[in-house]
Amino acid sequence: MQKQEITNLFSNFNSLNVLIIGDVMLDSYIWGNADRISPEAPVPVVLVEKRQERLGGAANVALNVKSLGANPIVCSIIGSDSKGESLLKLFKENNLSTKGLIKTDKRITTTKFRVIANNHQLIRVDEETDKEISSNEENILFEKISSTIKENKIGVIIFQDYDKGVITKKLIEEVVELAVKSNIPTVVDPKKRNFNNYKNVTLFKPNLKELKEGLKLDISQNNTDNIYKAIDILENNLKNEITLLTLSDKGVLISNKGKKQIIPAHLRDISDVSGAGDTVVCVAALCIALKTDLTLLASLANLAGGIVCEHAGIVAIDKKQLLEEAVNTL
Repeated sequence: MQKQEITNLFSNFNSLNVLIIGDVMLDSYIWGNADRISPEAPVPVVLVEKRQERLGGAANVALNVKSLGANPIVCSIIGSDSKGESLLKLFKENNLSTKGLIKTDKRITTTKFRVIANNHQLIRVDEETDKEISSNEENILFEKISSTIKENKIGVIIFQDYDKGVITKKLIEEVVELAVKSNIPTVVDPKKRNFNNYKNVTLFKPNLKELKEGLKLDISQNNTDNIYKAIDILENNLKNEITLLTLSDKGVLISNKGKKQIIPAHLRDISDVSGAGDTVVCVAALCIALKTDLTLLASLANLAGGIVCEHAGIVAIDKKQLLEEAVNTL
């Protein structure tokens, strides 16, 4: 791969507006050390060193998009609560637009509490609702999405679905229809509930667990033939143009028009896989917007996912590091 081609691609990321639709979350961390077991129960005692709040879910996708140089615009619904206020504050601190965020007193803001000790996550506690948004909220959100597309030159739309209820079947259908009319590619990071509702999208990015659950098939990571057959079933059902399947430590599989290719994973010192899928879908989306060669797209997404796994907690990709590794290894 020519270094100049990759360098030019990364430079062109800066010209893109990316619309992100999905479940935004607040990631709350407690960091500390654990060197003894509680006398009350067989669990570690964590001595707290610091607390931190970060943007998670679709908001972490926005951070990754921004880190890669593009302009993210998030459309979502959050709660009218203290965690929602914390989210808005973090958006502003990270110079992210809050214009696409709709507040409601009918829902709580999704928050994931993580306790990390000695560089390893010990426990996660979730505070959330996964109930679908109301018809009224659905209509308001679609109008926000529609106006965002009219007011901005959108290069690609990302559906970042965590099954928390912001994305509904009707919303998917309306947005995909609008995207097709507007000639905007759509990229999906799916979850179980809406898995089979994402018809006619440009790129569909499940992991192997999501693929198995979505198709109700028993697929072994080590059986390439079965994986290929599952991809064929998926693409026949969804009529998506491209499939990017993440295979954990095996790498990624890219499929388009019957042609399939597996890109092996790079050897890494894995610390935490949280947020890797967010990074993968961001890189893939920006490459789709720029009509990048699919082998390069998959290779870059694979590389980026591995890089963020070296960090504890959810972090955005470092564009400089990704570029340096890409020009030296791809």
